[in-house]
Amino acid sequence: MTLSPVFRSPQAVQLLAEEGVWSRLASDIEAQAEAVRAVHMDFEDVIDGSFRKSSSPSLPTLEVTTSEGLSFLQEYFFLILFRSIFRSLGVEKRRLQAYAELNFCIKGTITAADNIFDDQSKKLLPLAPTSGSKFMSILQLMSFERLARSVLDRAVAASVIERGSVLTIQRALMDRMAEIGALEGSEEGGVDVIPTPEEMLDRVHRVRGGSLFALAFEAPLVLEQGDLRGRISVAEKAVTRLGTAFQIVDDLTDFEFDIARRSHNLLVSQVHHMGTEKEQLALAGIWESGLCPDGTVEETFADSARKVLQLAYVEARASFKSLQDLGYWFEHSLADEVVHAIVGLEGVSRMQALAGGGEARD
Repeated sequence: MTLSPVFRSPQAVQLLAEEGVWSRLASDIEAQAEAVRAVHMDFEDVIDGSFRKSSSPSLPTLEVTTSEGLSFLQEYFFLILFRSIFRSLGVEKRRLQAYAELNFCIKGTITAADNIFDDQSKKLLPLAPTSGSKFMSILQLMSFERLARSVLDRAVAASVIERGSVLTIQRALMDRMAEIGALEGSEEGGVDVIPTPEEMLDRVHRVRGGSLFALAFEAPLVLEQGDLRGRISVAEKAVTRLGTAFQIVDDLTDFEFDIARRSHNLLVSQVHHMGTEKEQLALAGIWESGLCPDGTVEETFADSARKVLQLAYVEARASFKSLQDLGYWFEHSLADEVVHAIVGLEGVSRMQALAGGGEARD
């Protein structure tokens, strides 16, 4: 589970453009791009040039209407959103930059760790191609750990934060990452017990998705004081619910992958505990074999899948309503559209099928 690319649906991008979302995020998109540039520059001092590409990838002017801008938005949407929230709450500009840089390092660390868990090879640093995807992931993991320290040291040198806060921030991040990692590790070799949907939402999704998103708030909760810290704490709880919604959607779009690994999945839980007899019989065979025919979610499990999608709506609506109560500009009425949009490329058609044929959304 990572802060992975989203907004693959052209319809979702267009709808949110019409609602003025992208124009409101424009300064945060550019600021996050500058944060990525800064960390890439730091990378030149972290590892020998033989392990780096000859030049870091350029980040041009990031208009969402361009392919480059849309690609950056898809990769970094949640980091952009977090910065926008911090800005709306009144975090001062120099700390906003430090948080944007640190959150890029957090995203990179989580991505590298997830590569190892899921045998993938996603990269967020300009590493030179080499043999061995696991080695590349480990190299990226070690690099981002050092880059995070570089970001914090630069903030100390610029008097943005105090030296004594560095270890506190690192410990808070480590504790939260360990919580997430322990959950991932508990699924190695597959799970045998399928918790109820309520148990899974609280014990799995609020950690795998909710705590993942909450990582972005660890440094601000250490550094900010007074009323601002209180508002950030409320926002952190709201964003935790958005992360939970994201994980619910991820369960729907990655159903086949989770079946093959026998990982926790909310749709599996919904069908196992509350599905129709037909759904439960179908699931028993799929769970036993680890094989899931194409179209199973949209056809065999459609009713249960729509009930799971409703849970994502509930979490996202509550999240954006809490943020709006804090004065954040994002209309909570758009929460359902965000749920539809926060899918990877392979999930667009599935989300369209489930959202288009389900029960009415209230």
